[in-house]
Amino acid sequence: MYLPAHFAEHDTEQLYAMMRTHPLATLITQGSDGSEANHLPLRLDPADGVLRLVGHVARANPLWREHPVEVPVLAIFHGPQTYVTPSWYPGKQDHGKAVPTWNYVAVHVRGRLRIIEDADWLRAQLDTLVDEHEAGFVEPWHVADAPVDYIEKMISAIVGIEIEITAMQGKWKLSQNQPAANRTGVIAGLHQRNQPDAAAVAALMARRETPDAG
Repeated sequence: MYLPAHFAEHDTEQLYAMMRTHPLATLITQGSDGSEANHLPLRLDPADGVLRLVGHVARANPLWREHPVEVPVLAIFHGPQTYVTPSWYPGKQDHGKAVPTWNYVAVHVRGRLRIIEDADWLRAQLDTLVDEHEAGFVEPWHVADAPVDYIEKMISAIVGIEIEITAMQGKWKLSQNQPAANRTGVIAGLHQRNQPDAAAVAALMARRETPDAG
């Protein structure tokens, strides 16, 4: 992706945190008709000292059969995003030289795809995935709550995927190219919108105040 230096995020812990809080990724692979995009939750798994993304797709999905083994895949994690109006820039009142933009956070992950059909592996991954996302509920649901034969049938209908990460890029486009006064104006304006994504972007901007990027 196009990544000006002032928008690049190099802190891997920040990248990991964004991937964990926004796990629904767009996975780009190659199929018989060219590039394919699938949307699926991918979990960051640092097992055995090797950083991986793990997940699963429906067995009916051609992804796992058609993607060439040696061709890297690209997973895109989308963080909060919001429109930014130039009306929030104090400088606009002086010279009018301002245009709208879009602030957002994204992580791009490249790696090698491995297909896994082992039922025990799939069950373990499902248990972990479900337990993580059910943790915030008053009465968490567990895979074991469903009948055994039903779960076995569901597992037979999916295929596991594992992506060994070879490269990561983080883009935190948070008005770093604007003067401090404009960034302050954007933060205040975003808070006034009373929208979750706008509030999330404002919070990221407030925590990451940096010198003017020029």
